[in-house]
Amino acid sequence: MLIKKPTDIRPREITPRQTYLHRREFLATAGAAVAALATGALDVGLTAGNPLTVAKRMVTTTDPPTPYNTITTYNNFYEFGSNKSDPARNAKVFKPKPWSVAVEGACGKPGLYMLEDILKPHPLEERVYRHRCVEGWSIVVPWVGFSLNELIKRAEPLGKAKYVEFTTLYDPKQMPGQRYNVLRWPYVEGLRLDEAMHPLALLCFGLYGEVLPNQDGAPLRIVIPWKYGFKSAKSIVRIRFTDSQPMNSWQLAAPNEYGFYSNVNPNVDHPRWSQAKERRLGEFLKRPTLMFNGYDQVASLYAGMDLRKNF
Repeated sequence: MLIKKPTDIRPREITPRQTYLHRREFLATAGAAVAALATGALDVGLTAGNPLTVAKRMVTTTDPPTPYNTITTYNNFYEFGSNKSDPARNAKVFKPKPWSVAVEGACGKPGLYMLEDILKPHPLEERVYRHRCVEGWSIVVPWVGFSLNELIKRAEPLGKAKYVEFTTLYDPKQMPGQRYNVLRWPYVEGLRLDEAMHPLALLCFGLYGEVLPNQDGAPLRIVIPWKYGFKSAKSIVRIRFTDSQPMNSWQLAAPNEYGFYSNVNPNVDHPRWSQAKERRLGEFLKRPTLMFNGYDQVASLYAGMDLRKNF
């Protein structure tokens, strides 16, 4: 049995969930983080483990959040290794500061955006989202960020822009998984522009009220809750607007298994397993998988599409 010393226990591990939520709501009213964003005093927003103050909170599920220790030790982040425990172990030396994101392609305001510049104008929100992995497991995470469409609007996409492509950092010295040809590096993901503009699509900087840990996509990632987890690109260094559909990394690796859209769909099985049910991490019994992961408000994006063909 592993017995923790008092100094090893994080406050969130001993604080009841409702108390934690009330504490987050109180901090949100303080306005300290919003003031820091306005003045550029954002150093706390760049180092893992530091708190983030949120301006508002959105809860999309009544299910309790998956424990922090689970979210940060059971990860799919192949840049740090293909086993679920590899990212937490191998990402410790990763340096997400300083960080910049190149905005390119069919937009009116391309350029190199420092992380501080991306964060400055926008109050942070905490959003509790369900997530479904294509492998059959699911989690519930309280993410911190703001709608991806806020950054997209700042870039002023041109009329010909139909898609948004996201590219992860390529640095085999820091990301040992990239030393192996498991995927074609760097990792690339893409969304249709209207998908990226949907209010549920999140540009994410933290979880559980703290800055993103390295193994969860520091310092910024996207979170697309109605799609399988691999669509939510991590450690993003380039955002490109294009008129043609990007080829995402898993689609390149196995096109018969991973399509461009990758919406959660219990009626379309993966070639090697059923998608009809899922197991929430920490639970024994499986539960039915919900169409679009239960986010029915995105269904209009796919009206008239054959979701078996466009999987």
